[in-house]
Amino acid sequence: MVYVKIERSSTYFSRYQVKYKRRRQGKTDYRARLRLTSQDKNKYNTPKYRFVVRFSNKDVTCQIAYATVAGDVVVAAAYSHELPRYGLKAGLTNYAATYATGLLLARRVLQKFDLDKTYTGTEEATGDDYNVEAADEGPRPFTALLDTGLKRTSTGSKVFAALKGGLDGGLDIPHGDKRFVGYDTEAKKLDSEQLKKYILGGHVAEYMEEMAEDSEENYNKHFSQFIAADLAGEDLEDKLKEVHAAIRENPAPEKKERSKPSETKNWKAKKLTYDERKQKLKERLSAIKEGGGDDDDE
Repeated sequence: MVYVKIERSSTYFSRYQVKYKRRRQGKTDYRARLRLTSQDKNKYNTPKYRFVVRFSNKDVTCQIAYATVAGDVVVAAAYSHELPRYGLKAGLTNYAATYATGLLLARRVLQKFDLDKTYTGTEEATGDDYNVEAADEGPRPFTALLDTGLKRTSTGSKVFAALKGGLDGGLDIPHGDKRFVGYDTEAKKLDSEQLKKYILGGHVAEYMEEMAEDSEENYNKHFSQFIAADLAGEDLEDKLKEVHAAIRENPAPEKKERSKPSETKNWKAKKLTYDERKQKLKERLSAIKEGGGDDDDE
């Protein structure tokens, strides 16, 4: 095959328009963001809330945010590194921890808007698909749209564990059950028992038992945080139920005390008073006179 060099004319380069910076960096899907943030004109300035889920190597971040011209505004946020405060000290990025983080965010934002008593969600994780119903009297449910970012939305993804936590916490998030763990594509039905097993860490407990039988060395290395927290596989389900109950009891973020610095620093020049400026001018004039007198003697 003959190599053909594609030559670009000056017109091409003069008309070339670069893409947005976060698109060039591969951080934002603007096609999806446009549809998640565009609000109907007849709703005026009503915020369009998003249930944002993001993952890092050691943390899970869930946020309720809405877009403005000046930038996104985060209404409430929950992180999996907060879960040790509720009793879960290991496995902070697995399916069960992601569910608990979504539940924590749901209860936190509803408490902020005084909706936590009206919309309680499901008291216990059953694995059944739950849709909040509007109360006969009082405000309507808090509605948000799932924002997965660049995460691949395959069946069984942890993104939908956070979604399930938000739903069970009492949020109204438009969804289907086809992407939850346990959905059978042939039968077109959700296996709620399998989903409940993942929410309560059953798959982690099974893997812990299997690895402990195969290789104790690998078990001690892989589950070192569980061992340090004295958390065995058979105790995981009860521990997660306790965590869910603790989240519902007090979802408010922990307030940190801010201490004043011992020494205040100021980098601005001190403003002089009239008398100080007058004295400074006298000193400068006297220094000039002394310098001029020396020149005359020479």
